[in-house]
Amino acid sequence: MSAQTLLAPEDCALVLVDEQAGLAFAAGSADRQVLRGNAVALARTAVAFGVPVVVSTSASKVYSGPLMKPLRDALPGVTPIERRNMNLWEDDAARAAVLGTGRRTLVFAGLLTEACVSFPVLSAIGETYDVRVVADACGGLTPASHEAALRRMEQAGAVMTSWLQWLLELQRDWTRHETYEAARSIVVDHGGGYGIGLDYARDMIHPA
Repeated sequence: MSAQTLLAPEDCALVLVDEQAGLAFAAGSADRQVLRGNAVALARTAVAFGVPVVVSTSASKVYSGPLMKPLRDALPGVTPIERRNMNLWEDDAARAAVLGTGRRTLVFAGLLTEACVSFPVLSAIGETYDVRVVADACGGLTPASHEAALRRMEQAGAVMTSWLQWLLELQRDWTRHETYEAARSIVVDHGGGYGIGLDYARDMIHPA
């Protein structure tokens, strides 16, 4: 699938990498609370559209901690796959879970951009997967190193996106009633001014 092709839910799988507090403490490329909120919005989007989700964690017992609670709440049916190496593509269980989705378009986000996100992205591209990276749901050590990692992935063939762009790409038409309420709720909760606008529009159409 080319970068010019708009995605549908049945095209893709979401891969969340190391969304753990110990690594969030190290992320200095953006506000940590915003990063966590964007990751939650991304997870909720996958659930709303029936997109398979693979979650991988590392060093959860000794350094990084478990998958952050808001993400556990958003993904109650997903069990994180613990691994030892930085590259989940080199972990048999994690890679098997990703391949087991049967999807050829992989949407990646997580911590930290410089290694645990970029390494599997580069590996997946090397195996001819179409890869999207949700840049505003990835955190790096510094703004400069985060941007350098994004550029490297993009130069290798990954397509950069944001959580909101992915949600809108999957929804595409606000008259798609089967996903409207879930998508709208995510935007209201996480979409800043756009979410305020959706609430305002509903109030204008259906006054209290």
